[in-house]
Amino acid sequence: MAEIIFITGGQRSGKSRYAQSLAEQLSDAPVYLATAHIWDDDFQKRVDRHKSDRGEQWTTLEEEVNISKLELTGKVVLVDCITLWLTNIFYQNNSDVDLSLAQAKNEWNAFIQQYFTAIVVSNELGMGVHPENELARKFADLQGWMNQYIASLANEVVLMVSGIPVKIK
Repeated sequence: MAEIIFITGGQRSGKSRYAQSLAEQLSDAPVYLATAHIWDDDFQKRVDRHKSDRGEQWTTLEEEVNISKLELTGKVVLVDCITLWLTNIFYQNNSDVDLSLAQAKNEWNAFIQQYFTAIVVSNELGMGVHPENELARKFADLQGWMNQYIASLANEVVLMVSGIPVKIK
C-alpha cells in the first residue's frame, strides 16, 4: 500500500510549495500528478505558474478522475490536488454528493493499492467563508468528508498555516 503524506490548508497557505520541496527531498525524479481541468484563462495562468516552479527532474502526469489507472510503483508522487480532482468527479456526477463521495473513495482505495509515496495536497474549505449557495455548500461538505477519509488513511498529516507546516499526525 502507498505511504500517504497528506498536506492540507487554506488557499495560498503554502501547501503546494511545501509538498514540492518535500517531494524533491525524497526523490531525484519525482512525479507530479496534475488533476486539474482547465476551466478558463485565469486558471491556465495558475497551472503555468505551478509548472514553471518545477525543475526538469519532474515528470508530469495529467489525470482528471481515474488516478488509479496510473502505474506509480516505487515513485514519489505529488498529487495536486484533491480539491480539483473532487471538482471533476462532482461535475461528472451532476453535483450528487453521495455518488461523488462513493466514487472518490473507491477510486482513492484503488489508487493507494500500489507501493509508492503519495504526497497529497488538499484544501480546507471549511475553514474559510461559509459558502453562500447550496451547490458550494454541497461541495464544501464533499471536500470535508474526503479530506477526513484521506487523513484517516494517511501516515502523516500536515496543516499549512501562513506558509508554516504544522504536523497534525
